[in-house]
Amino acid sequence: METIQSHEPWNKGKLIGQKPPLKLKDIWAIRIHLQLGKRIRDLAMFNLAIDSKLRGCDLVNLRVRDVAHGNQMLTRAMVVQRKTQRPVQFELTEDTRNAVAAWIAKAGLKSEQHLFPSRLQNSPHVSTRQYARIVHRWVAAIGLDPSAYGTHTMRRTKATLIYRRTKNLRAVQLLLGHSKLESTVRYLGIEVDDALEISEQTEI
Repeated sequence: METIQSHEPWNKGKLIGQKPPLKLKDIWAIRIHLQLGKRIRDLAMFNLAIDSKLRGCDLVNLRVRDVAHGNQMLTRAMVVQRKTQRPVQFELTEDTRNAVAAWIAKAGLKSEQHLFPSRLQNSPHVSTRQYARIVHRWVAAIGLDPSAYGTHTMRRTKATLIYRRTKNLRAVQLLLGHSKLESTVRYLGIEVDDALEISEQTEI
């Protein structure tokens, strides 16, 4: 008699689908937690992840020269996305510039070095997997369920806040570096009809 082996689905017990963005109160809770813990690298990484809206692979691949010229922090930076090979620009707020400058000084990083170097010899920078674990630690530290959040949470957070305030889909599309408006619609999780209506009403 044959025995039927049952295999558990890969997503059993896991939340699948889009990861939600952080709320404004969550952003400040994580910042305060990192500041109180004197987590200089993590504060720089967190602030930069929020401001840049970059995918994890692009964030961990940043070099010092991408955000600073000599001792001068840039107010605006531009990087070429690995996934699309399209350039995307982002602003660095004052809090982010201060946090990143403090990390560069503490780590003694040079212009050509990766902004978040790995402690492992065979890896030049923090891996995307390690970055994902760091994000989980951040959200868990303020009492959120880490399984519900991920690296795309960081990418979506500021984009979602900007969209809610302005309803300007085209602006968010440019900030995220999406080639198609439909991608931005899906990413923000809004209804297509609403998106088209807003897009028609938005002057560019």
